Amino acid sequence: MGHKILLSTASLVALTWCGMAHAAPEASDTSAATVEEVVVTAERRTTNLQTTPVSATVLSGADLEKKGVINVESLQFAAPNVTLQNYGQGNSFNIRGIGKTETSSSSTVGVITYRDGVATFPGYLQNEPYYDIQSIEVLRGPQGTFAGQNATGGALFITETNPNFRGVNGYVEGQLGNYDEKRLQGAINLPLSDTLSTRFAFNTEKRGSFYNITGPYTGHPGQISTYSARGSVLWAPSDKFKALLKVDYSHLDMGGYPTTTTVGYTSLFDITSNAPQYAVDEQTRVVLNTSYVFDNGITLKSITGFQHGRTREAIDGDGTAAVNTTLRDDARETIWSQEVNLISPDNQAFTWVLGAYYQYDNTNFPPGKFDIGQPPGFFDITLQGENPKTTQAVFGQVGYQLTEQLQIQAGARYSRSSSENHAISGIPQLHLVIPQNATEEDDKVTGKVSLNYQLNPDHFLYAFVATGHKAGGLNGVNVYIPAKLFKPEDVTDFELGWKGNWMGGHLRTQLGGYYNVYKDFQVAVTDPDSTLVQSIVNVAGDTKIYGVEASAQAVFGHFSFDAGLSLADSKLGTFYAQDARTGAAGVCPIATGPTTATCINRVGNQQTYQPHFTFNAGAQYIFDLPNGASLTPSIHYAHIDKAWATLFEKPALGDLLPARDIVNVQMVYETGTWKVTGYSTNLTDQEYTAAVNGTRRYAGAPMQYGVRLAKTF
Repeated sequence: MGHKILLSTASLVALTWCGMAHAAPEASDTSAATVEEVVVTAERRTTNLQTTPVSATVLSGADLEKKGVINVESLQFAAPNVTLQNYGQGNSFNIRGIGKTETSSSSTVGVITYRDGVATFPGYLQNEPYYDIQSIEVLRGPQGTFAGQNATGGALFITETNPNFRGVNGYVEGQLGNYDEKRLQGAINLPLSDTLSTRFAFNTEKRGSFYNITGPYTGHPGQISTYSARGSVLWAPSDKFKALLKVDYSHLDMGGYPTTTTVGYTSLFDITSNAPQYAVDEQTRVVLNTSYVFDNGITLKSITGFQHGRTREAIDGDGTAAVNTTLRDDARETIWSQEVNLISPDNQAFTWVLGAYYQYDNTNFPPGKFDIGQPPGFFDITLQGENPKTTQAVFGQVGYQLTEQLQIQAGARYSRSSSENHAISGIPQLHLVIPQNATEEDDKVTGKVSLNYQLNPDHFLYAFVATGHKAGGLNGVNVYIPAKLFKPEDVTDFELGWKGNWMGGHLRTQLGGYYNVYKDFQVAVTDPDSTLVQSIVNVAGDTKIYGVEASAQAVFGHFSFDAGLSLADSKLGTFYAQDARTGAAGVCPIATGPTTATCINRVGNQQTYQPHFTFNAGAQYIFDLPNGASLTPSIHYAHIDKAWATLFEKPALGDLLPARDIVNVQMVYETGTWKVTGYSTNLTDQEYTAAVNGTRRYAGAPMQYGVRLAKTF
């Protein structure tokens, strides 16, 4: 049934769009305005999205502002088949139902985020605000050639605005909103010579709490006070060479992450707590991008990255004032990375890209900084040590124009990774010390073969087979039992796509279907040997995830709109698991069971955090006013269907995440270099669960509204 629904819907969407193109009368608007060309850079060269065999959503900085996208959490309402579970300190960014399986420094991710070409922290320290952004590319599906490991679900490429040579220019913007919100951001571009230019940008925000909290807690949970700054230097002494240096710093005091329990709550914003609460992220990132174009047109690129982050958190572990359970941690993470590319010229029948990559990532838990108190001082679980990880890879892609219309592309990547635990967990009151020393090593070849057909100047068809690989790892660093290994995960992705331009460029569409088969799919369940521990295990049978994705963008004179949708389904392979919440007992081997009252085969279940249907749409109209002024109202709507927070699918225990419908509106008045914006996000003030972690439930943001005043120069 799932296959038939997806195929029928794909056909309906295609026929509807084709009907619009052939049956609609000629547009009466004679304006030359058309949909702007959109480019992607994820394949290490700049290409037109409409003629690139990828499923992607690309948003400019202006798009982010119109849609109310200010951070990674709000991005899910602007791109199809994307969900994000924000646990506060960590998050799971899911594309096509694939993301971070377990909130642990040792576990791998399925979606990797890049900032200016550098892979950022995997799953943690992701709350950095979006400001002075040039573009965001959301790539769906395995990225086994260019992003490699940890991209079995997709990748996010964020490009911050670069310095330019157009003289002194920039902007400043102030914002006032409800919950006593105050925000100020801006940027200034300062050329120092014809070959050297700088840019400085900043963002600062203060806001009161969304929550009504009672009980003997301490801190200011939910109140935020953040500041971020960025400095960039661009040196371009010739047409052949350029070097771009960026330094980012953020200090994000989120106050704490208040939660309710998954059962028995009345409102997500009425909370009782008896624990200290705080949450502070601090991070620095340095990126050096250099490129040199040889006389033969070949480009040599180098991307060097250094990142250091510190995350501190204290939370109420049970989400109530009834039980005295607290969690406190303080972790530091450092990443060094280096990538080198050789890229052929674009204007030839045979094109190629070669690359090499290295990354060192170490997470450190200092002594005395990690503690789970049940209650504190009476029964404590402690942890200290480090978790170093390395990745090395070589990769390449070639393309050959078989005919004027038909191209074949093939790419491959060899990756090698390692993950180590050098840690100690313990329970001081019992004089118990558990060493956590283990090593996991892994290597794999992944790749992609694609056939691309330019049917005519307006229509592009593609079909490809791609493979992806998520490295195995260590369960932990663990606080109860010695760390246990889990195996790598492999995926084969089959995709078909069609991208079209209609009505002389006034309408663009993208339609695609995918079918993914996962081997050794990684899921988080109760450990089969210890019911007290949540561990990552591998599904014994094949897991299948499939669906269709469609999007459209249109400009007709002063009116413009965009839309995106996804239909998805999944079937987990055979594996047995226990739910510790309902009396798990004894051992439960993943592959064989046997079936008992507590050891249950989860075959056929839906992947967690994967909604069957997502849809987003936006529209705006520009009204011309006297003296060159304009007034632009816009509305943006997003629907994310219901999903399951665990594989056990028990609504009574809080596993069901209801559907959410988010409406954002804006009214923009522009005159000269001034712009005034009235806005509201979550206009209907829908109360919804953003994420579930254990027995804790995290709330999504309520309705926010306010006004922004911006000046460009």
